Amino acid sequence: MAGIGLSDLGSLVGDTLRAPRETFARLSAWRLSVPVLSQALLLVVVLSVLLAELSNLMVSYLHPPGVGVMLLSPMFFGALQLALLVGMLFAILLVGRALGGHGDLAGSILLVSWLQFIMVCVQLVQSAALLLVPSLAWAIGVGGLVLFLWLLTNFIAELHGFTALGRVFAMILFTMLGVALGLSFVLALFGVTVPA
Repeated sequence: MAGIGLSDLGSLVGDTLRAPRETFARLSAWRLSVPVLSQALLLVVVLSVLLAELSNLMVSYLHPPGVGVMLLSPMFFGALQLALLVGMLFAILLVGRALGGHGDLAGSILLVSWLQFIMVCVQLVQSAALLLVPSLAWAIGVGGLVLFLWLLTNFIAELHGFTALGRVFAMILFTMLGVALGLSFVLALFGVTVPA
């Protein structure tokens, strides 16, 4: 991976969209170490924060005067995103292993890092649409969510050696539901209520 260039990254992104499971298998075959993958995870978080800041500036510019846009500080947003991604990678690892998968920590970090990089690419396209064709930005966002779930399902199946994508997708939904309920319970303990 040391000599990878922008054209190689572009090819990998295209291959991921066409054949997500096979492309993730190729990436896994590189056998990158946990420290290297951790740096990659930090890098994609930084890229995501920078792009989010750029999008916020564009939204502020496109808004009429006097209309404010609520923004999180870049440091807080980056820390929050990193925490969510780390939680996600451990959920993928532990739930998958509990269900008979054979994924490891390095593979989980690779999965989350590459998936987040693809989402950064979608974010870039959405930012361009926001500037050029604002009406398309929402549709790209919805398409990005569908793409996220499709890639996540395929990546998890490849990481853990699962064959039934439907079961993997159901596992993702149940895990998300469980995490949401758990967070709601913890917040309730501290007296925080989430509006319906």
